Amino acid sequence: MATFFFDLVQFQGLFQMILVLGIGGSFPYGFHISVINYPSVHIRKFINETWIERHGSPLHPETIMLLWSFIVSVYGIGGFLGSLGCGYLTTKYRKKKCQMFTNLIMLVAALFMAFSKSAKSFEMILVGRFLYGIGTGFSLNIHPQYVGEISPKKLRGFTNSTVAVFLTLGKLTGQVIGLREILGSEALWPWLLASSGLSALVQLVTLPFFPDSPSYLLIQKGNEEACRKAIRKLWGEGDHQAEIDDIRKEKAAMTSTKTLRVLELIKERSLRWQLYILMTLMTTLQLCGINAIYFYSFEVFHTAKFEEYLIPYVSLGVGLCECLSSILCSTLIDRFGRKVLLWRGYTLMCSVLALLTMTLSLQHQFFWMHYFSVILIFLFVIFYGIGPSGASISIMVEIFSQSFRPSAFLIVGCINWMGLFVLGMIFPLIVDNLGPFCFLIFLGILTFSAIFIYLYLPETKGKSIMEIKAEFNKLNFRKNETSVTENSFPKEQLFCTKL
Repeated sequence: MATFFFDLVQFQGLFQMILVLGIGGSFPYGFHISVINYPSVHIRKFINETWIERHGSPLHPETIMLLWSFIVSVYGIGGFLGSLGCGYLTTKYRKKKCQMFTNLIMLVAALFMAFSKSAKSFEMILVGRFLYGIGTGFSLNIHPQYVGEISPKKLRGFTNSTVAVFLTLGKLTGQVIGLREILGSEALWPWLLASSGLSALVQLVTLPFFPDSPSYLLIQKGNEEACRKAIRKLWGEGDHQAEIDDIRKEKAAMTSTKTLRVLELIKERSLRWQLYILMTLMTTLQLCGINAIYFYSFEVFHTAKFEEYLIPYVSLGVGLCECLSSILCSTLIDRFGRKVLLWRGYTLMCSVLALLTMTLSLQHQFFWMHYFSVILIFLFVIFYGIGPSGASISIMVEIFSQSFRPSAFLIVGCINWMGLFVLGMIFPLIVDNLGPFCFLIFLGILTFSAIFIYLYLPETKGKSIMEIKAEFNKLNFRKNETSVTENSFPKEQLFCTKL
């Protein structure tokens, strides 16, 4: 406990910057995932009323549903486009400047949302939702990279896992203010959709007072004095020479490299296993079943005889569990390591899915099965939050060096946004055809990922990027021994692959 308070005082600049980055980083992404469900009835009614006022006749219900589906899905299209442009722009203009520009996009989107009803234009909702997607596409790429680069080794797991904490906090905030007693009413729904602009405004005002990351200042800009100044501001006074030496080693290893484009990254032999791990982690996050759990939770709560007006609050409890378990993950990750949290989390989630498939299948035969299903839903969300939710992001940041990270996160962004779109399209069909047995698909994916991570992922806890790279070289080049000194790296690490 004494160590915790010592770190809290010494690294207060770091904790303040984590807060600022989180508010405008992964927080809006989580917020927009959850908040859009609450005003759906009001928006569909608004679309129809606007059409009647313009043309004198109502829209067909199927057309209204099509327009509503487009409003929901255009967010993913914007996010995908934002991810595509993020890698190039952050390399050219630096992460801090790009994140501030993202805040401006989010504020413009908020204005479109706020005045859509008074302007009697559902098209403004479409534009605002699209701009929100572009903004979160940028911020979801920038946030984990930025926060991973500002932390010392001993707190790197904690800082990286805060990306998941703010994401789940965004989901929870969307659930809370989306309640009809707050902003989820017919009169206030435009302000519900516009409220995300507040987090963008807070970050836009506060981020200029914080420095660029120390590794960026030393590796990209070559300014050691600015690097030391940033370290003192973020980490406090003390002996940080070992951390600076690690950044120097990374810079020395990168002197003959350039920032790789995505195709070059994919072809690069020295990054092959890092990409395998990256794609496994990101695909598993999308297909682990967490979205299916949230979908089925409403049906389970109905079947368990919860009153209709209580179900939003019970669902809020599920979101609170995910948020609290993500916070718990951030405190455990530097103690137990990333690998342990990942494969054990996957294994526990597999067990819960197997039991949940059974209880949902038998819920009409035994009355008590409903309550067992409710408990299992909460357990699944807790295991997801403690394990894969925070540890996956930490691994993604740590296994790539400074010059390769933008392209790697472009791949992450594309998988994330494409996964959201594909799941949104096919998941209802899977549920209709398989019912509760759809969880068996997710169980199979989790089983594969648990075995793969256990066998092939090296532990990154407490290691520098050069030490992590040396561990992966044993897989990439099948060498038993790989030196981590700055002069003995394989040639493949020193030269990029040309198209």
